[in-house]
Amino acid sequence: MTTGIETADKHAAEQTVFSIIMAVSFSHLLNDTMQSLIPALYPMIKTGYGLDFTQIGLLGLVFQVTASLLQPLIGIYTDKRPLPYSLAAGMGFTLIGLLLLAYAHAYWVLLLGAGVVGLGSAVFHPESSRVARLASGGRHGLAQSLFQVGGNFGSAIGPLAAAFIVLPRGQTSVAWFSVAALTGMIILWRVGVWYSNHRRTTAGRKVKHQAVVLPRAKVILSIAVLAMLVFSKYVYMTSLSSYYTFYMIERFQVSVQEAQILLFVFLGAVAIGTVAGGPIVDWFGTKFTIWFSILGALPFTLALPYAGYTWTIVLTFVIGIILASAFSAIVVFAQELVPGRVGMIAGLFFGFAFGVGGIGAAGLGMVADRMGIVFVYQLCSYLPLLGLLTVFLPDLGKGRRHATATK
Repeated sequence: MTTGIETADKHAAEQTVFSIIMAVSFSHLLNDTMQSLIPALYPMIKTGYGLDFTQIGLLGLVFQVTASLLQPLIGIYTDKRPLPYSLAAGMGFTLIGLLLLAYAHAYWVLLLGAGVVGLGSAVFHPESSRVARLASGGRHGLAQSLFQVGGNFGSAIGPLAAAFIVLPRGQTSVAWFSVAALTGMIILWRVGVWYSNHRRTTAGRKVKHQAVVLPRAKVILSIAVLAMLVFSKYVYMTSLSSYYTFYMIERFQVSVQEAQILLFVFLGAVAIGTVAGGPIVDWFGTKFTIWFSILGALPFTLALPYAGYTWTIVLTFVIGIILASAFSAIVVFAQELVPGRVGMIAGLFFGFAFGVGGIGAAGLGMVADRMGIVFVYQLCSYLPLLGLLTVFLPDLGKGRRHATATK
């Protein structure tokens, strides 16, 4: 009888864990759907406000740097004092930012709205990543990829929402997405309740961290290498997420709506790659996944600037799948290097990714103004070469599932 009760309790616990992971993943979808409206609106905003590529890049810079500067600070703070209900608060900031973007009457209001949406992202990501890890049951790669894929799907939905809702109905229709923000706030409040109860339940237990016996200098070098890999991935991804629509319009004379659909295809590939990355991490380990997902994209990025219309779509789809598996592996690798600092690492790498994306958007915008949008993709095609830096990372062994299967 006791064994049956224990088995039932364990099964119930597993169901609860996965329901929490999927809840934060769905909230990530809502969050990033709303955030991805900013780059999806670029063609409309550029025409409506008479902006150049540099001003478009600055808009992306404000959004992403706001998020990047605050995320590590919030992560460091919540490592010491977790804030279960900050998840819902972060979604509230996103709601306010959306309303500012919807009813902006001047460029500076657009900048303010983008900054407030960035603040919402800064509050949301560190704690939601921590919740996913707490609910992982030790399958950190799977949990991180499921959490991340919600954001990828959201980023993919944003351009479609812009193409079929915002573009036909105008800028003020962005306010309609406040319903999604309210939904996210309700879900995240319930997640906050679970998180708070989990903290009370485990308050008396000693947390055992996986020991990684490495010299401090090696850890610092490894973090620096991981940061460079994030740089290569996110600058390239920014070249597509921010300027792919302009590239397709200029090079192949497609309509704005068709360009948004093609952007959705790329971002959908990113979502697929993110889901695939989690099991690869748990089986083959983080280092193998990083090798594959950064350096493996190089042949395709080099071919992209010279491809025709159909092959451009195929190549961007393949690039999206390969590159997308990198980020979950990088975050899990860094968390293994610095055990016990989940919030700090999540905030640092999510924040750094946003910051690099923002700086990349601004820098690539200036390059596009001077050298043309096609040159941007010729320049960025060499970024995956930085994947060679993976050789300097320590070998942390195979993934958890591989280790379990071989016992």
